[in-house]
Amino acid sequence: MSRYQKRISGPLLDRIDIFVEVPRVEYEKLAANVTGEPSPDIRARVAEVRGVQSARFAETPLLCNAEMTPTEVRQFCQSVLDEQAQSLLKLAMTQLALSARAFHRVLKLTRTIADMANSDRIASPHVAEAVQYRHRLRS
Repeated sequence: MSRYQKRISGPLLDRIDIFVEVPRVEYEKLAANVTGEPSPDIRARVAEVRGVQSARFAETPLLCNAEMTPTEVRQFCQSVLDEQAQSLLKLAMTQLALSARAFHRVLKLTRTIADMANSDRIASPHVAEAVQYRHRLRS
């Protein structure tokens, strides 16, 4: 897998917002009689957040956070970062050597995570969650 991942160019990887590693699931966990959150509940939560984004962008041609340009990212994301979130984002930029495109993608995802938490401000837990979704090649 690692060999395959290394063949994908950095600029192409920068265009992907979320990377999630899905580990192999043990038989016992698959066979257990456990149910997750029902789809209608998830759908309702997503619809609510899309409504928040719709209201945010009412005066613009945008529909959702993913469509923001760098100008909107500054207005709707960077301007509402708390001090700890700014520090964490700076640290992530340095340690992960994020490109400008990746920086903006992290901020857009951070805004969505904050929206899911019903928060007008972007706090460090929102940044931490968004940063964990950035792609890291494994050697």
